[in-house]
Amino acid sequence: MVDEDPNWRVWMVAAQAGDARAYAALLGAALPWLRRRARSRWPYSNAADIEDMVQETLLALHQNRHLYDPTRPLAPFLFGILKLRGADVRRRRQRHAGHETAIEDVPVTFSGLITNETQESDSDRAVMLAAIAELSERDRMVLELLKVRQLSLREAATQTGMSIVALKVATFRAMQRLKAVMKGSHPDAN
Repeated sequence: MVDEDPNWRVWMVAAQAGDARAYAALLGAALPWLRRRARSRWPYSNAADIEDMVQETLLALHQNRHLYDPTRPLAPFLFGILKLRGADVRRRRQRHAGHETAIEDVPVTFSGLITNETQESDSDRAVMLAAIAELSERDRMVLELLKVRQLSLREAATQTGMSIVALKVATFRAMQRLKAVMKGSHPDAN
């Protein structure tokens, strides 16, 4: 571990004594070193895994900084943590990889999954249209403007002459009546 900055030990001792600036300086200097070490130790790992290894190493350093012996170099201490945390990250990835499917691997269409989607949507549409026909003219108009044509409340208010608040209330009530008609019960219309 020849590439250790001589200030690392000084900063770590100060950090153990509670010096936040020294600790920040140590982390800033050690971060690129840890990334290089992780990339060289696990060259086939992706960038996200490398970053997870480094972040977990920094977290473990923070939790265990009291264990550092100031008479010894810091780089081997950091590298030891990196090896353990890196192995943990790789083990976790391997464990989860068997249960995951990458999105890129799933075909956009699959002929084995052809359904009667159009037939079902046609019958659903017929039921919906029949239910809407049973509503009052005002309910049909509100649903047509806001739900079918998808106008904004302001646009629909301009066309109907209703206030936005009245339009919201009318829409809510029309939806309630539509749900009731589709379930087979007929609420009293307003």
